[in-house]
Amino acid sequence: MEISVLTAPGLGSSGPEHWQTIWEQIIPGTKRIEQNSWDAPVCAAWVAHIEREVAAAGPKVVIAAHSLACLAVAHWAQQTKRTIAGALLVAPPDANRPDFPPAATGFKPIPSSRLPFKSIVVASTNDEYCSIDRATYFAATWGSRFVNLGAKGHINAASGLGEWLEGQRLLKELVMNWATL
Repeated sequence: MEISVLTAPGLGSSGPEHWQTIWEQIIPGTKRIEQNSWDAPVCAAWVAHIEREVAAAGPKVVIAAHSLACLAVAHWAQQTKRTIAGALLVAPPDANRPDFPPAATGFKPIPSSRLPFKSIVVASTNDEYCSIDRATYFAATWGSRFVNLGAKGHINAASGLGEWLEGQRLLKELVMNWATL
């Protein structure tokens, strides 16, 4: 049985050179969670879209979230009754920073309880939107495995990751987790 992958882009969505967009093209069964507003996101609306797409995909789905979508997934996990195989949470931003985009509403407070599914938080030592210490804190409070990529910026298209093979290995780890349950 094939496990579906849902990509969840962050603020502004993911362009053609972003690893999420590339994965959508090269990993069979991968679909993007679309949002009504990529530039003025409202957390409740993003959570509703996640809920709709997970309902359609079924429990054997892994979410590959980037940036602001990581926070949306954490909020979604607090209120859903659905189960998923896991989530790859890449470069979560710190919504408590003073430079957090004011157009993004409802993402604070950042959930601090354990996620009800397997998860991996991936962060960079030089991410301009979140310190490595805060990313480590998110992983600990969410019960996630933590992966430090080193100096890779915001782990986006500007990071030059292309197909991002290391990320695909982490995704596969979550997929294999479902197979062993």
